[in-house]
Amino acid sequence: MKRSSGVLLPISSIPSKYGIGAFSKEAYQFIDQLKEAGQTYWQILPLGPTSYGDSPYQSFSTFAGNPYFIDLEKLIEEGVLSEEECCACDFGDDPACVDYGKIYQERFRLLRKAYERSEIYKNPAFFEFVQENDFWLEDYALFMAVKNCFGGAAWNEWAEDIRLRWGFALDYYREKYYYEIEFYKYLQFKFMEQWKDLKAYANTNGIYIIGDIPIYVAFDSSDAWANPQLFQFGSDNLPTAVAGCPPDAFSETGQLWGNPLYRWDYHKYTGYDWWTKRMAHCYKLYDVVRIDHFRGFDEYFSIPYGSDTAMNGHWEKGPGMDLFWTLERNLGKREVIAEDLGLMTPSVEQLVRDSGYPNMKVLEFAFEPGKETGYLPHEYDKNCVVYTGTHDNDTIVSWYKDLEKEEKSFLNEYMDNANTPNEEIHWDMIKLAMMSTANVCIIPMQDYLGLGNEARINRPSTLGINWKWRLKDGEITKELMAKIRKLTKRSFRMKRVS
Repeated sequence: MKRSSGVLLPISSIPSKYGIGAFSKEAYQFIDQLKEAGQTYWQILPLGPTSYGDSPYQSFSTFAGNPYFIDLEKLIEEGVLSEEECCACDFGDDPACVDYGKIYQERFRLLRKAYERSEIYKNPAFFEFVQENDFWLEDYALFMAVKNCFGGAAWNEWAEDIRLRWGFALDYYREKYYYEIEFYKYLQFKFMEQWKDLKAYANTNGIYIIGDIPIYVAFDSSDAWANPQLFQFGSDNLPTAVAGCPPDAFSETGQLWGNPLYRWDYHKYTGYDWWTKRMAHCYKLYDVVRIDHFRGFDEYFSIPYGSDTAMNGHWEKGPGMDLFWTLERNLGKREVIAEDLGLMTPSVEQLVRDSGYPNMKVLEFAFEPGKETGYLPHEYDKNCVVYTGTHDNDTIVSWYKDLEKEEKSFLNEYMDNANTPNEEIHWDMIKLAMMSTANVCIIPMQDYLGLGNEARINRPSTLGINWKWRLKDGEITKELMAKIRKLTKRSFRMKRVS
């Protein structure tokens, strides 16, 4: 990755009509704004359908797309919805916040109407899409249909015959819920159709998409239900161990994530076939893939299934470079960003070096007086991606306000910004990142806007308050884009396009 820069903004945060960001005209306008500001990258969060808690990192499928992002205005143009029907829905009354409860109730009702009016069975492109994606789409659509049949319950609570995928049960549910299954296939068809158009527009305008994938899949997912052999499951198709991280200074009992762990011996035996398919699918969606929790490929924390905390977990060895050598042989050399934040061991650092992938540097982690954190700009080599903060961090404005006195003094001294007013401090941090030696610099849109805690995307280990922030229409101005462009040019990160 050459010297360049970009902006982090989730699709859900775009100021589209009807309650949540979508592949709408506002998304196209944002691409125009990125181009105007001389940017190279638009980084987004995972695109998968979200489940309880609304986290894009806990998805019903690692292959499927989120139906919330389907642009309703395009469906109006197709004639399968009316503007009156969309405007009559209650998507919430705060344009700066996603109301997921109302989105869930209203969005699917509209999308079902669109499907019923679409006559999708007459569309050859739909059948071509279904055939091309058969390796995951059939299981996903059936999974969602059966989940609805059981009132949304997780698949381990389903009737035994379908939970264990007995042949006659699969045939029974496929026949009984044929149209429900076709509905979910329709949603994926429209998602991919609209996303491909948006991505093509971005690429044509010199903007490349950085996508994000979690290392693990959710337990309540079609991936886990349909492919138990890939995971550390017992004969009852329930996990024997799950993922998390050990006790540390932030949590006395560690973190219990609950994701199923991979059977890496089986993946190796199959030549990492599932991982090859997963990454190949990612490169249909994105130009660059950021892999979350990269350290889990070196060692992963294994916690006995049924544990209340992570206290009884232990470390196991991951596949290491064997996986990435295989992926390169199968897919060619592709662009990856290694999310290597958190506890780093010599073997993890070696894996990052051996892979050659750029790793991440986050300025909010840098300023601990008297300590070499590895995140201060003078410690970088070029092969890295620098951020002021990520989706899991507070905004710069809010973070700076809450700094301890000693840390704040160290930061101010490091940046030599004693005369900078507090309301401008985010620009000093942005300049520090942009002027660093890191090949790529990504700045969250909230930091460019100088927003406070109200614009934070995620607060780890909390539920019900995350993934909600949205841009307001008109909040990104020409003056802001001109200021970003000037800084981009001055830091030699300008995207050269016609």
